[in-house]
Amino acid sequence: MGYLDPSEYIAYGLTAETTDDWVKMASALMDAHCRRQSLLVAQYVERARLTAGSQSVRLSYLPLTPLGAAVSPLVGVRVRYGRPRRGEIGDSDPMLAQVALAFGLPGSWSQLDLAAVDVNPVTGEVTFPMNLLGLNYNEVEVTYTAGLAAATPAVKVACAQIVKNAQATPAMNVKGSRMDTLQMQYFAGSLIDANVRLLLAPYVAQRIG
Repeated sequence: MGYLDPSEYIAYGLTAETTDDWVKMASALMDAHCRRQSLLVAQYVERARLTAGSQSVRLSYLPLTPLGAAVSPLVGVRVRYGRPRRGEIGDSDPMLAQVALAFGLPGSWSQLDLAAVDVNPVTGEVTFPMNLLGLNYNEVEVTYTAGLAAATPAVKVACAQIVKNAQATPAMNVKGSRMDTLQMQYFAGSLIDANVRLLLAPYVAQRIG
């Protein structure tokens, strides 16, 4: 699926003869540059280790967007107490570490009530509650939805610009070709120029893993 509709080609500076393959190629390069499966709303799963004394984590993909009729972008949140690392509760309070391990063995996950989890859809920061023992979780897994409900003008301009970059100097951008299958490969770096990178900056994954 491309980020430009054929009816929009001329409005965004492309010629009427532009085929859908150009737009699909540009859209795929945009997804790869942003390190995500799509700029539109999609579901992601992230697992993160919380730093000592912290109860929050920032998600990689923005903006956080509820899918369909959902109210929250959060789909599910699981937490657990992993084996404490240096500087975590094991060093400061060995007894507390033993209690934590007794109530949450490493490898066992607990599902959190989403109503108890605070999420900032703009920054992607998710804050988790303490449990009844007053202990912080140190490992979390968040399933959520993020992306654009529809391609914005900035995304469409970026898509059109990549197409124009490729059409302007195709010989310079061709990495390889096969005449028998009519296939061409393009160098992504030469097509995604500084202006395109600026337009796509808000959608580049902030952190992976």
